[in-house]
Amino acid sequence: MNYRFLRSAALVTTLTLGALTCAHAVEYKRVNAAASQITFTYTQMGARVYGRFGKFDAKIDFDSANPTAAHTELTIQLDSIDAGTSDANSELQKPAWFNTAKYPVAKFESSSVKLLDNNRYEITGKLAIKGRTRDVNAQVILKPEHSIGVFSGEFILNRADFSIGEGEWADIGIISNDIHIKFRVVVPAQ
Repeated sequence: MNYRFLRSAALVTTLTLGALTCAHAVEYKRVNAAASQITFTYTQMGARVYGRFGKFDAKIDFDSANPTAAHTELTIQLDSIDAGTSDANSELQKPAWFNTAKYPVAKFESSSVKLLDNNRYEITGKLAIKGRTRDVNAQVILKPEHSIGVFSGEFILNRADFSIGEGEWADIGIISNDIHIKFRVVVPAQ
């Protein structure tokens, strides 16, 4: 048996498999904010209300070869809220709601990423709104599409945890305590 041939074949196989593994590893770092979105839904007096935030800055450092080392940060300009009407948007700036004069942004920073299964993750981190910080877990799906990655996810925000809607607006019979947050973050592959 020719051992030189076997060693050469083993080396070629190792290099080929290594190259294939590297070819599938993708890094995502620069968020395309114009293609990304953050939306929310809640119930007000029995009716479903939809809205979105128009301005936010997102940073991501995600390597598909090592997803548990990923890190993300998100800063939302709270005065960019669109809750459907200009009256609602103005009301949400007031101290009983977001108090944007004192707290203009909401911030999220991840602390861990857990792989659930193929391209599904649980991202855990701290969310800060109105001077209060709470732990948040979001389920996220990565959809690699051509030369971009689309990270879609959602979580439920309990508005009482952040004193969003104080005084007469604290009644969860009028406005639901659960605010369903959905996001879609588009990131070009590196």
